[in-house]
Amino acid sequence: MIDLLKDLWGFMRERKKFWLAPIILVMLLLGLLIVVAQGSAIAPFIYTLF
Repeated sequence: MIDLLKDLWGFMRERKKFWLAPIILVMLLLGLLIVVAQGSAIAPFIYTLF
């Protein structure tokens, strides 16, 4: 996992594509939210957002 992050950061730094960082961060946070809320009572409310 650490190697993947190093490679991704190296790619963004070398090609000056720092705009990818917020997109990746938002995607990770949404994925984490879905995984965490799957077994909880708030799951139906989260799925209505999508």
